[in-house]
Amino acid sequence: MDFYQYKDGYRYTSDVMFLYDFARGFRPRGDLLDVGCGCGILGLLLKRDFPSINLTMIDIQKEHIFLAEKNKNLNALGAETVLGDFAEYKFNKKFDFIVSNPPFYHEGTKKSEHERLKISRYANSLPLSALFWAVSKNLKQKGSFIFCYDARQIEDIFAACKAAKVKICDICFVYPKEDREALLALIHAKKDSKSHAKIHAPLFVFDKDNYTKKAKDIFVAAESRSIDCE
Repeated sequence: MDFYQYKDGYRYTSDVMFLYDFARGFRPRGDLLDVGCGCGILGLLLKRDFPSINLTMIDIQKEHIFLAEKNKNLNALGAETVLGDFAEYKFNKKFDFIVSNPPFYHEGTKKSEHERLKISRYANSLPLSALFWAVSKNLKQKGSFIFCYDARQIEDIFAACKAAKVKICDICFVYPKEDREALLALIHAKKDSKSHAKIHAPLFVFDKDNYTKKAKDIFVAAESRSIDCE
């Protein structure tokens, strides 16, 4: 699949590929919402793999919705796009699955001067508490929320989940290398679940200076190519 991206602005990273791989393991179905969709890569890859899902993509930036529309048409995939703030938007239905690669850089991080990058990357654009309350409000009973976040903020993630009555069911930590600390957490949470959390085997991205077999397999499965545009 080809995806248009802006030369100057937010560009998807390997994080979204790892999240895509994690999400497809839960075989999404029914109504699926991609929150903070950017160019649409996460939702559209899942729509490609699971054609029966009804895909909706929401983003607060009109430039991203423009790209998401362009990419869904380029790849001949059906999806509804919504320009709006997920924390406040009122949908006319609830969703079976919500997926998201949300902004999670914290306040102490030096911010980019690029306005679109600030909105896409920093958590004040969509704080954890607001994200989880909106997820809880828009999920069906027993619905699933699959997302990635900064692994170093795991305590805050659990607190936000508990407050919004969303239960974490699966976690996979992503490590740059075996001797480094985890930087990313891939998480599957459910509304009104009582199951214990399952900690999956870790995902290591690099073995020395080369991608691990697992990382390579994920990139091959995604089979995506970026096209630069102004």
